[in-house]
Amino acid sequence: MKKLIISTVVLLFTAATLHAQLNEVSMSADNKTPNTDVRNNKKEKREERRELRKLEGKEVSYQSKQNFYVNFGDVPNVTWQRSSYYDEAHFTKDNKEMTAFYDNDGKLVGTTTPKTFADLPASAQKLITKRYKGYEVERVIFFDDNEANDTDMLLYGNQFDDADNFFVELKKDNQQIVLHSDMLGNVSFFKQLN
Repeated sequence: MKKLIISTVVLLFTAATLHAQLNEVSMSADNKTPNTDVRNNKKEKREERRELRKLEGKEVSYQSKQNFYVNFGDVPNVTWQRSSYYDEAHFTKDNKEMTAFYDNDGKLVGTTTPKTFADLPASAQKLITKRYKGYEVERVIFFDDNEANDTDMLLYGNQFDDADNFFVELKKDNQQIVLHSDMLGNVSFFKQLN
């Protein structure tokens, strides 16, 4: 009889623990409560990111060119250059000017494409128009991150976390600045150009 009672208590305790764990997972999936495991995984991933390493030599790597062909196909009129940290391929695909950035292992970090102010999320347009009155939009660039590569990107001399982002160059008088907008329309100052 004691064994039956103890077994029943252990079974109920195990079931309650399992139910609580499943409930926590489903709640965090619904974003109702923070999931510490997800936050810890993101932190670990960020710590595991590879540090940017300068490229050696002046020639674009064979791996970058081969991976470009895999990523984009046989695109005509590609021009290559090697910068300090990336092999850069400048090309036009589907009537869009693009630049693809490859890291020191010849893996795609991401691409940049020119955009217009109207391409920004509506909330970003509204905030920039309100907060930066008198500034003229010089250029908008969209950075499309390759999620399979954890190498951070470097634009305008600033390194940033790998994610899809818009960069907006504004000018007023002799002052030129760059703003950063994520895909949700959150805008932040990125860099002063002069």
